[in-house]
Amino acid sequence: MLAPLTFGPRSWDPFTDMRRLQSEMNRLFEDAGALRTTRVYPPVNVWLGDNSVVVAAEMPGLSHDDIELTVQDDTLTIRGERPLTADDNQVAWHRRERAFGSFMRTVELPFRVDSDKVEARFQNGVLAVEMHRPEQDRPRRIAISAS
Repeated sequence: MLAPLTFGPRSWDPFTDMRRLQSEMNRLFEDAGALRTTRVYPPVNVWLGDNSVVVAAEMPGLSHDDIELTVQDDTLTIRGERPLTADDNQVAWHRRERAFGSFMRTVELPFRVDSDKVEARFQNGVLAVEMHRPEQDRPRRIAISAS
């Protein structure tokens, strides 16, 4: 059996640098995750129906009057403002991750939508916007004739 290498008063641990590197990498990824989640507001889910696309956005603490929606071709824009509450300036924050102020989120849609056929609902802090594809852009089944 080989004796461990020793340099000075302590023995050399080959994994010390690896653990330090792993710790630094974990910290970097945690920081990047925190930046990513705080910058994008509101968070959205997007899913497709047969001839429509639905965008759901979480906006707790807002009312439908605080939100402005616009749709143009294949782009949905959600704008609004998260107000500063009266006691926000009178407390000493320990942690503050919920931002305030104006926001704008643009969502690129998978196809053009008919701006006359948009339905928006706001309930329990969730905005759901269903946008329908124009009739002329919908896929059509083509009949094949046999000769």
